[in-house]
Amino acid sequence: MRILSKRDLKELVLYSPQHVARLEKAGKFPKRVQLGPNRVGWVESEVMDWLTERLELRSNQASS
Repeated sequence: MRILSKRDLKELVLYSPQHVARLEKAGKFPKRVQLGPNRVGWVESEVMDWLTERLELRSNQASS
């Protein structure tokens, strides 16, 4: 299992940290993992699954 840093996440998702936090709070993005008192990360497989869902939604909308 790989944990993504904030920098890694930003490269993959291209959302601001504030927007990611809003999506997390709304239950629309994978929850962060508290790694230490001042460090968080995201499980790479969960983020990749979320991205795959976004791509599938796009494909479904395009074929409608």
